Amino acid sequence: MNYTLVARIVAVLLLVVSSFMLLPILVAVYYREYGIIPSFFAAMLSTATLAITVFAVTERPDRQLGTRDGFLMVTLSWLGAAAVGAAPFYLSGSIPRYTDAFFETMSGFSTTGATILTEIEALPYAVLFWRSLTHWLGGMGIIVLTVAIFPILGVGGLQLIKAEVPGPTVDKITPKITETAKTLWLIYLALTVAQTLLLMLGGLNLFEGLTHTFGTLATGGFHVKDASVGHYGSRYINVVTTVFMLMAGVNFILYFKTVTGRARAVTGDSELKAYLSIFLVVALAISIALRLQGTYEDFLTSLEHGAFQVASILTTTGYVTADFELWPSQAQTLLLMMMFFGGCSGSTGGGVKIVRILTLVKLGLSEMKYLLHPRGVFSVRLSGLPVRKNAIYALAGFLVLYLMSLLVTTVVVGSSGVDLMSAFSTALATLGNIGPGFGMIGATENYAHYPDYVKWFLSVVMMMGRLEIFTVLILFTPRFWKP
Repeated sequence: MNYTLVARIVAVLLLVVSSFMLLPILVAVYYREYGIIPSFFAAMLSTATLAITVFAVTERPDRQLGTRDGFLMVTLSWLGAAAVGAAPFYLSGSIPRYTDAFFETMSGFSTTGATILTEIEALPYAVLFWRSLTHWLGGMGIIVLTVAIFPILGVGGLQLIKAEVPGPTVDKITPKITETAKTLWLIYLALTVAQTLLLMLGGLNLFEGLTHTFGTLATGGFHVKDASVGHYGSRYINVVTTVFMLMAGVNFILYFKTVTGRARAVTGDSELKAYLSIFLVVALAISIALRLQGTYEDFLTSLEHGAFQVASILTTTGYVTADFELWPSQAQTLLLMMMFFGGCSGSTGGGVKIVRILTLVKLGLSEMKYLLHPRGVFSVRLSGLPVRKNAIYALAGFLVLYLMSLLVTTVVVGSSGVDLMSAFSTALATLGNIGPGFGMIGATENYAHYPDYVKWFLSVVMMMGRLEIFTVLILFTPRFWKP
């Protein structure tokens, strides 16, 4: 294990994260919140001091980063980013307890959107901006950003990105991994600009437009209003947000293929077809249920809110326009089912991912064909290509660990005394990086009522969900630490 190289790269990553605190400082200057500025400067100075110390006491290693080094480095980087990112919340007094500040920050970087705050609009603009910015940074990935900015980390960069990017596969869309990272972030930035402009056309100011976009494209869910997107009561804002949530849940490599003239590969993508089909069918079913039960006065309004909430839960964004716990039981059941799905691989969405569910369905159908025709040869195919057996084994391993993690989390949360639905919903919402759920963490509730040990545990669970479980759990195996 190359601990020296791991420590030096983690130090660089934390410097990158802390450098983004300059943006909320500019926001504080604009809104004349001068008292908040020292908190951000203190966090930046502490991080810089730590990084300089690490580089001073270590020598530059002469070998490359290995696979095990990559797993350790990514996990430590996310823990460190949450620790550093929590400092402005805690030092400014916006979140007086460090446990809560760390939970809120990990929720932001992991794009979960689970919050302990009860009066969001009472916070300073700079703090709200930093809170939303953690979403945007975590959405595409802190490691991907650093690999894009610092080509020197291109050595072993693929191991780092594989350990961080959500989804079962990582494709190099350009010959060099650093160029791949840059391309992904440019696409991410372009979508950010596009949505912000569209939201401003709908009446939002630049601050609201940016923070709203950060939560949408990162499929995070933090909002600067207590009532989330429902605060605006605007059909235009709801539609724009729905569209961009769906876009954020799409594999970003498909956008690159589209702009480079390979649209046929996009239209033939099995995961994309399944993703859009699930959204359309469930959104229509919930909209019909809302109208039949008289929840909304007409079908168009039912479709507006139904489609919005399905997109929000399916992509694991967590935005809300209404209290869906007041909706008919049929609608709530379908939303609960969507919490198991998640977005596409290579998207900013969390959850199990559509490609894994699609592969399992096709595997089940293939096994039934084999039972009818024992001498036949059947293969699982996605987008016209056969899925390798080792990929199916990895998928099965992921699902077993996902379900075990879900069960353990439910037990730990349940030990705090909450009801079963709240415990299970909390486990599903944090492991799937969704945010809101049912029961005591419903659309109008938060996580503030949980004791500290549950908040620390859930902070790790949110990171596990964002890093696809393997990256974190592998550190707890004895074989990982053997030479």
